Amino acid sequence: MIDLSDEELARQTNVDEKALNILIKRYADNIYAFIFHYLGNSSDAEDAVQDVFVKVWKNLRKFDSSKKFKTWLFTIAKNTAVDFLRKKKMAVFADFVDEDGNNFIAENITDQSLSADLIFDRNLTAADLKLALRKLDREDRAIISLYFNDGFNFREIAEILNKPLNTVKSRLRRSLLRLRAILKV
Repeated sequence: MIDLSDEELARQTNVDEKALNILIKRYADNIYAFIFHYLGNSSDAEDAVQDVFVKVWKNLRKFDSSKKFKTWLFTIAKNTAVDFLRKKKMAVFADFVDEDGNNFIAENITDQSLSADLIFDRNLTAADLKLALRKLDREDRAIISLYFNDGFNFREIAEILNKPLNTVKSRLRRSLLRLRAILKV
């Protein structure tokens, strides 16, 4: 059973409880890391992860097995993190958009030579990178995590975060620019 795809396991959860346990084991660490980027607190992240898997369990029969389970799961995780922030009455996200809907920061970025390799080529400790990431907006940290840690492509990230594709691309680029400045690379 452990060799089955996520989608096959999702279909089997109605028949076999072990299928859900396998899915939880597969994704618990990744979901925790993703939610931690939103909440910044391990205790809150642990609570939110539990909420995510309860929601998954309750809604598995609604899962469309023609879609990717991982994208569906991370969408639930994102929504749970945002709900958790709202309950705590924390400011959620600030988009840098003017009254005409233009992203004025992305339009003013002129450094075309930036790449992720420039940031991560430098010998950084995990602590350096963690501190630098904490200085970014929650949503930008989430985009970086989904892209680099979880291997989602831009379309999947846009679907998970319910953002336009170009917004995800520009936010990743802007985040990498900011990381570069913070890390002085």
